Amino acid sequence: METVGGLLREWRHSRRLSQLDLALAAGVSPRYVSLIETGRSRPSADMVLRLAAQLDVPLRHRNRLLVAAGFAPRYRERPLDEPDMSAVRDAVARVLQAHEPYPALVVDRRWNILMTNAPVAHFLADVDPQLLVPPVNMVRLGLDPRGLASRIVNLAEVRSFFRARLSRQVARTGDPVIGALYDEFFAEDEPDGSVPRLESEVAIPMVIRLGGGEVRLFSTITTFGTPQDVTLEEISIESYYPADADSAAILRGMAGPAEAAHDHGR
Repeated sequence: METVGGLLREWRHSRRLSQLDLALAAGVSPRYVSLIETGRSRPSADMVLRLAAQLDVPLRHRNRLLVAAGFAPRYRERPLDEPDMSAVRDAVARVLQAHEPYPALVVDRRWNILMTNAPVAHFLADVDPQLLVPPVNMVRLGLDPRGLASRIVNLAEVRSFFRARLSRQVARTGDPVIGALYDEFFAEDEPDGSVPRLESEVAIPMVIRLGGGEVRLFSTITTFGTPQDVTLEEISIESYYPADADSAAILRGMAGPAEAAHDHGR
């Protein structure tokens, strides 16, 4: 049975903090942190959330901490396709459509594609249909030879970039599904199980063969600020921009009539 103390200790270890570090950050005594972790003191819901905030625990796992401490979850989780999320969907769809004629898409915490704009279809034209069966996974789509990998000119750089992002995500969330996705593409790179050095945050252009030419793209990531909903915290908008004038011209030349952003399925 999970205990709030045991879970907090796991998060503290994953963040490489001592009890003293956490206590100072949260404004409590190291002894109090020790009492919570060993189950000799039951923290209030507010204290659980204070400690979780200092540990940068994702909202999904803050709910788990609260339940382990005997409290109700604090943060709602509503699928993006639920009726009461229509305002969020409409806002995201407008962002996607406004980005045309350049590609943009929405992914969830496990890199499953939830929505795309019209230009994304140009990149999927030659992809193996099996990779397009929902849930369509962005990492698998990009790195599988049946997907985009065979058309990415600088595949080694793109793999390195994804490797660093997935590694950070595993470290932050502990999600076993992300861990399995990492192992699917990168386990052979690390036979000793070592953690890779994180790459630079400087944008790495992706060079992909498209429309008889080569398109150079760089990406930006948009997330919701200070979300109070699990779903909103876990989705992001990946927007791609042409890195040069020739790439912009190719994408503008491929653009058709404006289309509404559409669901890509779960």
